[in-house]
Amino acid sequence: MYDDALYTAPNDDPTAIRKPLMLGTFKIDVFEYPPQFLLLPRGLRLLAPEFLDQRMLWFALEGGVILLALLVVARFLGPTAGTRALLLSPLVWAAVPTISMLQKGNVQGAIIALSMVAMVLFERRRFALGGLLLGFATVSKLYPGLLCLYLLARRQWRAAAWTAAMGVALSVLTVVDFGWAPFSAFLQHFPGLLGGEAFPAFRNPSAMAINMSIPGLAFKLKLFGVPGMGFGAAKIIGWIYTPIALAATVVAARRLQSTPEKPLVWLAVLTLATLRSPFLPNAYGVFPALWLLTLLAATYVPRGRILGWTVAGWATLGIYWAVDWPVDPRIKALVNLLPQALMVVLAVLALRRRVPESVPVA
Repeated sequence: MYDDALYTAPNDDPTAIRKPLMLGTFKIDVFEYPPQFLLLPRGLRLLAPEFLDQRMLWFALEGGVILLALLVVARFLGPTAGTRALLLSPLVWAAVPTISMLQKGNVQGAIIALSMVAMVLFERRRFALGGLLLGFATVSKLYPGLLCLYLLARRQWRAAAWTAAMGVALSVLTVVDFGWAPFSAFLQHFPGLLGGEAFPAFRNPSAMAINMSIPGLAFKLKLFGVPGMGFGAAKIIGWIYTPIALAATVVAARRLQSTPEKPLVWLAVLTLATLRSPFLPNAYGVFPALWLLTLLAATYVPRGRILGWTVAGWATLGIYWAVDWPVDPRIKALVNLLPQALMVVLAVLALRRRVPESVPVA
């Protein structure tokens, strides 16, 4: 399933921008997920065998999952902060990257939403359902595994055990349904996924420019002619960033947290985890930061200054560049540094935020 011939035109030049195969009017993207993710499209195919029907069903399903997660997390925050979070939630929906993510059907929003709902379920002692959601998110996209480290650091053994058990069960189900071949192929493909070589987007200067990831900074420097910037440099940056993200997760997990602080920490951890990916386009990369911005704002008394900073942050995260827009990639790269830096700032602010159990009212 990782064979490039399934997704790329036979006359493709590996040194130039990728030429995808077409499915009607749609360009076929390469498959860059672990085998367990196949359970989701397998289930959708039972309900909608045709691609266009499946696409419409997925649009409704992902939008519904995100809406449910926004409501569940807002309720968990309590009446005061939760009401503010709901009032601010249209900012998440109205941001151009969110609209682009939903229109393209990228699964990132659903994975973030499922992970957050799982953490709320653990707090409500619904371990089996929470483990199923976080287990699926982890084996399907890998980066939610940073929340598993969070659970272990907080000694939430039952939540961690249920997540591991569900991950194993989903893996066994995948083997029963698809056989061992996808896993064998994934083990060969995984180094390229981790290092970035498997992503054909790195053949496109515009795609490099809109990459939000920390390792992707190497390729932005490459656009400006900095020597030695490529996959080797990106791997070094990634492995420098990795222990920082791990340490931040453990430190945040070990401190005492009030109830309104917990969703901030969970979403900050997910944001830090997504930034470790080799390729994180702005079309969906800023989604967790947009949500985190509204939750952070909800923990403050809504004065004019707070609302002003919130709108400014929303506008910065909403900076959007399509890959095929005819703009110099170097300009895209420079402007894209603003939302990328803000993602890091919001994660740090969320990890440091102290909120009393009873959030002050205006």
